[in-house]
Amino acid sequence: MLNFTFFATSISLGIALAMDAFSVSLANGLNCPCMPKKKMCLVAGIFALFQAAMPLLGWFAVHTAAEHFEAFRPCIPWIAMGLLGFIGGKMLVEGLKNQEEACNIEAITLPLLMVQGVATSIDALSVGFKISDYPAPLALLCAVLIAAVTFVICLAGVIIGRKFGTKLAGKASVLGGVILIAIGLEIWITGVFF
Repeated sequence: MLNFTFFATSISLGIALAMDAFSVSLANGLNCPCMPKKKMCLVAGIFALFQAAMPLLGWFAVHTAAEHFEAFRPCIPWIAMGLLGFIGGKMLVEGLKNQEEACNIEAITLPLLMVQGVATSIDALSVGFKISDYPAPLALLCAVLIAAVTFVICLAGVIIGRKFGTKLAGKASVLGGVILIAIGLEIWITGVFF
């Protein structure tokens, strides 16, 4: 079962799952254009950790309590929209109040990153169903590949956000907040209506 198809599928899942995290990483970079490299790696690492953990949690749920997970599935878009809407709204309001502030390193805290990690990866729980027929070692390897892809994509998002954040100065936080609210709405609309 460990073949080209397995790796291609795992990497494709990683790319697909990382898109929301990429956008939030971009917003974080916009919000903090002077973010140090260590913090950039922390941002990417948190998203990678959650994007790996959620499919494993889904895989575990399929093998233990799938009926409980199915009952939780309709809540996923609402939770993601609520979390990202709240964070984005807060970022938007702070950006409108503090237009002159170019960089706020303290704005990107570990608790904030954890909430963003949950909000952007909660839909990855359903990937556990896709990989449910994998034995545990292959499910773990798939999660590691998803994490690696997510880390690279999110690091690129922070770097791009930093570049534009420097150019946009005080307006970057406003743009970052709008991006987070838009991602929350997109997850909600897709999850509820499609």
